[in-house]
Amino acid sequence: MRLIDRLLINPNTCLRDALAAMSDGACNVLLFVDDAGRLRRTVTDGDLRRALLAGHDLDADLGVLPEKAPKIAELGSSPATVLALMNAHGIDQVPVVDENGLPIHLHLRRELDQPVLLSTPHLAEHERDFVEQAFRTNWIAPIGPNVDAFERELAAKVGMGHAAALSSGTAAIHLGLHLLGVEPSDRVFCSSLTFVATANPIRYLGAEPVFIDSEPETWNMSPAALSQALAAADAEGRLPKVVMPVGLYGQSPDMEPIIDLCRRYDVPILEDAAESLGASYRGRAAGTFGRLGIYSFNGNKIITTSGGGMLVGDDPDLIERARFLATQSREPAGHYEHRETGFNYRMSNILAGIGRGQLEVLDERVRQRRAVFQRYVEGLDGLAGLDWMPEPASFHSTRWLTAMTIASNRFGNDADGLINCLADARIEARRVWKPMHRQPLFDGAAYWPHHERESVSDRLFETGVCLPSGSNLDLAPQSRVIERIRESAGRAERVWSSATLSL
Repeated sequence: MRLIDRLLINPNTCLRDALAAMSDGACNVLLFVDDAGRLRRTVTDGDLRRALLAGHDLDADLGVLPEKAPKIAELGSSPATVLALMNAHGIDQVPVVDENGLPIHLHLRRELDQPVLLSTPHLAEHERDFVEQAFRTNWIAPIGPNVDAFERELAAKVGMGHAAALSSGTAAIHLGLHLLGVEPSDRVFCSSLTFVATANPIRYLGAEPVFIDSEPETWNMSPAALSQALAAADAEGRLPKVVMPVGLYGQSPDMEPIIDLCRRYDVPILEDAAESLGASYRGRAAGTFGRLGIYSFNGNKIITTSGGGMLVGDDPDLIERARFLATQSREPAGHYEHRETGFNYRMSNILAGIGRGQLEVLDERVRQRRAVFQRYVEGLDGLAGLDWMPEPASFHSTRWLTAMTIASNRFGNDADGLINCLADARIEARRVWKPMHRQPLFDGAAYWPHHERESVSDRLFETGVCLPSGSNLDLAPQSRVIERIRESAGRAERVWSSATLSL
C-alpha cells in the first residue's frame, strides 16, 4: 500500500478513526476525499483538535468539518515551486491530484528540505589526527610521511607489493597506460560500460580505444566479447597494447577467463578498480589481478581523500617510475633537471592523511553499503519488474552503489520515470553509465558486443538505475526512497512498512 493510500479518509470516517489514521501515516495530515475519491480538503491534527474543542465527540464523522479548498501542486512541479507554495500559505504538506481530482502524491516539507543524495563522503574518527599532524610538521606539499604511509598501508590492505598515491584515479590510469607502453596509434581494449574517465586517458596518449561489452552475470567486461575481439585483432596482426577491464559499482569483473585470454595473446592488463576498492574475487582483492591496478578516492567513492587515486603493482620499478613521472620527471640533481615530459600527479600530504583515516574503516564501509543494499532488497520485495545487479558465487561486492534494472512493462514505469519521481521528492538517483561506444566523444570507435544479437551494456543503460547508497544513509531517508519507488510503480503488490527494514 502506498503512503498516500494510508492517508485517505472519507465523509463517513469518524474523528476517532481519523486520529488513528493520522498516527499511522506519521505525516500530520490526512486527505479528505468524497465517495468518488476526489480530494475535498486536507485535514491536519489542528483541524481534529478544533472539532473536539467545538464539542463534537470522537464518534462524530468528518462531515462536521467545514469546507476548505485544498492547496495543491500541479503534477511535475519542481521542488522549488512546491516549497514556494508551502511558504506562501504556511503549510508543510501539499498534495498532488490527477486530471480527475484523485490524490496521487503528497509533498512533505521535511523531505523537500532534506535531499537524499546518491553517495556522500563519510568521514570517520581519525582523519583529523593525520591532517593535524601534517599541519604541525608543515608537510603540506605533495610529498611527506602521510603519502608514504598511505601507499604502504593501502598496498598491504589489498595485498600488492607497491603503490603510488596520485591526484586522481584518472591520473593513475594515464600513468598506468604510459608505463605499459601505450603510444599513438596503439589500441587499448576497454570496458564500454564505465565512466568516461576510464577511456579518456587512452586519447591522452593518442591511442585508439576499442570497447568491449559487459556480460549479464557481472555487468563487467564480457570474456566472450573479449575473446572475439582478441581473435580478430590477432588475425589482423594488430593486438591491443593493453586490456583494461573495469570493476563496476563495487564488483570485480570475472578476472580468471580475462587473464587466461590476455596470457594467450601476451597482452598486459591494467585493472580499473576505481569503483571496487574493498571488493574481492575468489578471495583476492579487486584491482590486484593486472600488471597494474588503479583505485579512486573521489568524494563519492567508498573511501575518499576528497580527490585522489592510487596506482598499485608488484613491480617496484614500475611504481617507482610512476612516482618519478608524477613529480614532473625531475632528475635527481642539485638543480631542476628534466629530460622527459612529466606530470603534476602526486597526492598532497594533507589528502593522504584523510586517506589513512578512511582506510582504517574500509571494511566497515563495505558492511554498511551492503546493509543499505539488503534493506532495499527487503523493502522492495514483491514489486514486479525490479532486478538487482547480480553477485555471482566467489564474488564479494561492496555494493558501492545499489544498482537495479527495471522492466517497465511489469513495474509500471521506466528508468527515467522512476528517476523523475524520486527527484520530485529531492531524492537523487542516476541512470547506469551510458556506454562509451554510444558517447559522441567516441563516435566511430570499434565495439564488440557480448553476442552478435545481444549488447548487454546497451540494455543495462536503457533499464538500469542507481539508488542512494551512502554508507551514512540512515533508515528514515532510505524509507523515503523505498516509499517513493513503490509510489512510482504502476501498482503495489504487497503491503510494505518501514518496520520491515532491518540493519
